[in-house]
Amino acid sequence: LCCCEYVDRRGERNHLAACCCDCEDLDEGCERWLTCKSLPPGALERIADTIADRVRVPWFSGAVKINVSLVPPLVLLPVFLHVAALHVLLGLVILTSLPVVVLWYYYLTHRRKERTLFFLSLGLFSLGYMYYVFLQEVVPRGHVGSSQVVALTCGLILMLAALSRAKKDPGYLPIPASNEKSSCQDLPNKSVRGSFNGLRGVATSGAASGRTVNGEAEGSSRISAEESGSVKKDWCTKCHLVRPARAGHCRLCGRCVRRLDHHCVWINSCVGEQNHQAFILALSFFMLTSVYGITLTLHTICKGRTPFVALFYCPGAYSDYSSALSFTCVWYCAIVTAGMGYILLIQLLNISYNVTEREARLALRDNTGRRLLGGLVIDTGQYNRGFLCNWGHFLSLGSSPPQRSAEDIV
Repeated sequence: LCCCEYVDRRGERNHLAACCCDCEDLDEGCERWLTCKSLPPGALERIADTIADRVRVPWFSGAVKINVSLVPPLVLLPVFLHVAALHVLLGLVILTSLPVVVLWYYYLTHRRKERTLFFLSLGLFSLGYMYYVFLQEVVPRGHVGSSQVVALTCGLILMLAALSRAKKDPGYLPIPASNEKSSCQDLPNKSVRGSFNGLRGVATSGAASGRTVNGEAEGSSRISAEESGSVKKDWCTKCHLVRPARAGHCRLCGRCVRRLDHHCVWINSCVGEQNHQAFILALSFFMLTSVYGITLTLHTICKGRTPFVALFYCPGAYSDYSSALSFTCVWYCAIVTAGMGYILLIQLLNISYNVTEREARLALRDNTGRRLLGGLVIDTGQYNRGFLCNWGHFLSLGSSPPQRSAEDIV
């Protein structure tokens, strides 16, 4: 392949010059749109897949595909913020619509059960662009000292380090070898059938040997039934393994994770036993750094007012374009910080009650948990051992020796 050629998703050799050719789905969609006809089912998905396959850049061994979800934040965020800085009404409209668009895209990807780098790209680029605006527009005004810039930079570096650690292995369970999958897949059914056959034999022998031991026979049947139900409950039909307690299967990653909390779209990874602490650290460093940066900026462009008052009343914010852009970025940071602060609050409450997001969701579905603190936390009561013990358990995550693998259990 030359630098402009590639093998497309159909396995055919193609060229970048032909990126706009032979797109029947797009042609049909445009024709139906012009004639006011509805699109056939799945047409938008096929068009999106075709565009994602053809967006490539030349490279030495062939054109390399670019993840389309990385592009919108890099292009749209600076454009929107600069337009919002032109007038206060434009800023109000754009800063109100941005969270709505992000939530809509999250709902769309969550419903389609697909992974995307959009949120990770938006988060990282927002950090970099806010830092750039701070250095270019706020620091030259002379109200921010070098020590304050160093402190803000250190907070940003610590947050990125914690984020890098949170992106690593969350505690994936090892997948059984391919030659053992077939035998492992049938194991639960066989064990359950064997258990029930054994139960039938025990019950029959108990009834035949004497009517006075019916209670013992019934007790044996009840215990075996509970064990077989536990096998069914802990067996993952996707990964073909028996999961340990509190582990769960992530439908987006396609893997089982120890002590699965949730799949976080902002890091494009699961939060589990091995990276939960790093995830909390990243959120904490982000909150501290963001609030500190907002405070420094508001003290610069809105002198003589407290940060909270200046956020809502700053008469000279739109006196010049530099102040308007800084004020718009402050409001954008405040919106993001409020969202991340809510996530951090829920996480801290869950840790205090030793419950994961997955367990809380299952408890709500099965109606086995109770809402506390106005519904902010769901207490299942299964692992709650008190505030100090719960935090001690969280701080010791990942430090205990690894358990036996699921293959050994099977």
